[in-house]
Amino acid sequence: MLDSAMINKVTAHFAALEEEMASGPEPERYVVLSKEYSDLGDVVAVIRRYQAMQSEAVDLEEILGDPDSGADMREMAQEEFDDLNARLPELEQQIRLLLLPKDAADEKNAILEVRAGTGGQEAALFAGDLFRMYQRYADIKGWKLEIISVSEGDVGGYKEIIANISGKGVFARLKYESGVHRVQRVPETESGGRIHTSAATVAVLPEAEEVDIEIEEKDLRVDVFRASGPGGQSVNTTDSAVRITHIPSGLVVSQQDEKSQHKNRAKAMKVLRARLYERERRKLADERAAARKGQVGSGDRYERIRTYNFPQGRVSDHRINLTLYKLEAILAGEALDEIVDALVIEDQAAQLADLDAGIA
Repeated sequence: MLDSAMINKVTAHFAALEEEMASGPEPERYVVLSKEYSDLGDVVAVIRRYQAMQSEAVDLEEILGDPDSGADMREMAQEEFDDLNARLPELEQQIRLLLLPKDAADEKNAILEVRAGTGGQEAALFAGDLFRMYQRYADIKGWKLEIISVSEGDVGGYKEIIANISGKGVFARLKYESGVHRVQRVPETESGGRIHTSAATVAVLPEAEEVDIEIEEKDLRVDVFRASGPGGQSVNTTDSAVRITHIPSGLVVSQQDEKSQHKNRAKAMKVLRARLYERERRKLADERAAARKGQVGSGDRYERIRTYNFPQGRVSDHRINLTLYKLEAILAGEALDEIVDALVIEDQAAQLADLDAGIA
């Protein structure tokens, strides 16, 4: 059952926001109020529909309990009453989901980092497969993907590739991809037909704005050097490559893909800001998760989350024991939503369990 006190608190707060907005506050305050008002609008609309149905159910109960009601009237009232009782639990669940604490990063763009793990050249090839999967998924979603930096593998694929993905709800969908992805297949270079296991690491970071993370210049050490290509050969004649060290955290970001030192520094700062923001976000999430049980993975980049088995054509997500025999469709980005949707549902279930237990 829904907590009536919580429902009343939400509707009262919504009314207070409406009243304050109508009083003509300062522009800055109005922007804050209107965002909160908009965020609450969906849940309040469902709450009002729920309350109207509850009121209607009470009226129908009175008809059913009235001995003066005719048989036809009672029969019609019983049908409507049964229909309402069947629909009310669905609305209750919808309200509970809408009342769950929102992840402030969900609407942010994301920094995607894919790195080859154990497995040598085969791991680099697999990292390439994963990146192309996200590239196609972004296309399907209508998101924009921009490569920030890339280090190609010796025989194809990537040792490391970092990209910025922008669009509606990017981080909300991709945040479940962080972790170790494992592949089981026969490499093209394997003459004996033996199955090899390789891995690649995926990290998805919410893109942070300057207002999210303040980085002081005194905390940075910036080194410039000449960009190098394969085998260490120089690819330009100026010191355009940039290495930024954030001294307090020890985080280091290098960028050399652009010919302009200014552009390389801007890209490196974007990645550094995202990594620092994710550290803070992860710290808070870990504190909140201390009391949680059965959550959908930690999102840690060193946690094995998924296996792609080519001989069997299956993909298994180990966090929710989900196996789909749709490997090609998933790697094409077409069926990735089936995994993401299942992870979202599992995560919501865990949060609801916390809410019911009074932990969240």
